[in-house]
Amino acid sequence: MINMNDTTTPKRLAVLVSGGGTNMQAVMDGIAGGEVDGEIVAVISSNAKAYALERARANKIPAHVCALKDYPTGEERDDAILKILQAARAEYVLLAGYLGILTDSLLNAYENRVLNIHPSLLPSFGGRGCHGLKVHEAALRRGVKVTGATAHFVSREVDAGPIVLQKAVPVLDGDTPETLQKRVMEQAEYVVFPEAVKLLCAGRLEIKDGKVRER
Repeated sequence: MINMNDTTTPKRLAVLVSGGGTNMQAVMDGIAGGEVDGEIVAVISSNAKAYALERARANKIPAHVCALKDYPTGEERDDAILKILQAARAEYVLLAGYLGILTDSLLNAYENRVLNIHPSLLPSFGGRGCHGLKVHEAALRRGVKVTGATAHFVSREVDAGPIVLQKAVPVLDGDTPETLQKRVMEQAEYVVFPEAVKLLCAGRLEIKDGKVRER
């Protein structure tokens, strides 16, 4: 049985990914450096060709593929993911560039224990379909002068869960979606996601009245 109040042992983390896994790598670096008191016990990808799987295997972390195309419904895919999480005794789930929409079965099992990183200052440029370069394209179309990244708990409404941390970065003249994406990743995502995971593993986050409070 998992003791969620135990802060004496590293927390068991599972990571859901779809691509290169650079945010996962930022967390792995935090663990290796002793800043994050956690252990990644499973990596699950929605994409069999995701480079994140190679990162996992290189670090001897069990790697799995649960692609939506392999299941009749999202619920059945998430049931398969849930079995992996339970077998790995994962305490928390990290969405590190995961493109799937989680269904109730998984969210119920890990209520307030799923953490996501989103490449904008939510609630701006969030919701269904807002991921990857699309977020930065939307920011440039709107003409905002500042954007950034948000670490937040996952709720049933996409990108609307309680916010843990945010970090802003400037939008510069001449930016393309690609240059803006790179700046947001390097200056915001790779900073706030490991920090949020650090606070999570240390038991320093609690949700009250729909907002995150640091203890």
